[in-house]
Amino acid sequence: MKKLLYVFAVCGLFAFASCDSPAEERAEEREEAVEEMEDEAEDMADDMDDTTTVIQ
Repeated sequence: MKKLLYVFAVCGLFAFASCDSPAEERAEEREEAVEEMEDEAEDMADDMDDTTTVIQ
């Protein structure tokens, strides 16, 4: 009987450990937002390079 109880307890711990936490989701969303901002900044820099003119 004790072994069965331990098995259920371990399974329960694994179930709780595998759940996503809201803090983890927020961190992932922040990382994605930062990556998007970096991409936009690179695009803007590329656009600036394309629109520059050389004055002689």
